[in-house]
Amino acid sequence: MSQLGVVGAGTMGTGVSQLFAEAGLEVVLVDSQRRALDAGREQIRTSLQTAHLVRGGGAKPLDVDAVLGRIRFTTELKDLSGAEYVVENITEDWEAKRRLYPELDDVCPPDTVFGVNTSAIAISRIGSVTRRPEKVVGTHFMNPAHLKPTVEVIRGFRTSEDTLQRTGELLERAGRRHIVVNDAAGFVTNRVAMLTVNEAIFLVHEGVADVRSIDRLFKECFGHPMGPLATADLIGLDTVLYSLEVIYADLNDSKYRPCPLLRRMVEAGLHGRKTGRGFHTYESATREDKAHV
Repeated sequence: MSQLGVVGAGTMGTGVSQLFAEAGLEVVLVDSQRRALDAGREQIRTSLQTAHLVRGGGAKPLDVDAVLGRIRFTTELKDLSGAEYVVENITEDWEAKRRLYPELDDVCPPDTVFGVNTSAIAISRIGSVTRRPEKVVGTHFMNPAHLKPTVEVIRGFRTSEDTLQRTGELLERAGRRHIVVNDAAGFVTNRVAMLTVNEAIFLVHEGVADVRSIDRLFKECFGHPMGPLATADLIGLDTVLYSLEVIYADLNDSKYRPCPLLRRMVEAGLHGRKTGRGFHTYESATREDKAHV
């Protein structure tokens, strides 16, 4: 594979771009907003500069300029015309995805595979709005994508075995393991994780415990590296809400109804780390988390 396309320069898109650029692939990162691309470039630069500290184990500093030099930042979808594989990472919104995929169909070669990095939207549904449903597959990267070792790969109703094989080979080239699951609302990871996060938010909403206590219990009793509310902040509370709404609508199961507190926080612009405040407050000078609920 000579060129990989990535659509969406948010947290996930920049992480995916960094992952594959580090693996030696030429990456075309597309976003409709130039400011998002500029912010993504700086996010990748900072991540590369500190990668050896984060990864530990005697990891050597990366050649920042060389890795960034393999990423082309552009606002034009037509620049994906040479991509052999495209990973899509735009907002968790069906209407936005429904509009995007026919455009990708027109721009990309017929053999290009579309990897959908979605938290909950059905892969089969996305495949249905393309002319290549057999080449549409779920590639659910975890955050941060350039550090997490395993990817959840989702087989849509019409995803071909060849597409699954190409996806596995691509991930292996980037040093990532993968686990294949069948298409369902929320797949495996988010069907469980979103339920846990939502229930933790209900506990705050009902006054059962405060934010810091809930996160400490999961870290200190279960050994989780991060509590469910800090995890929600990392994912983005807006993404958590969208994911719950998708799963709720698909399964029609009341246990996935979003907590009113979550909805109010999203409406108030408290989206977690990316806005500086969610269930915790994030100060760029110290990066210390401070509970505000």
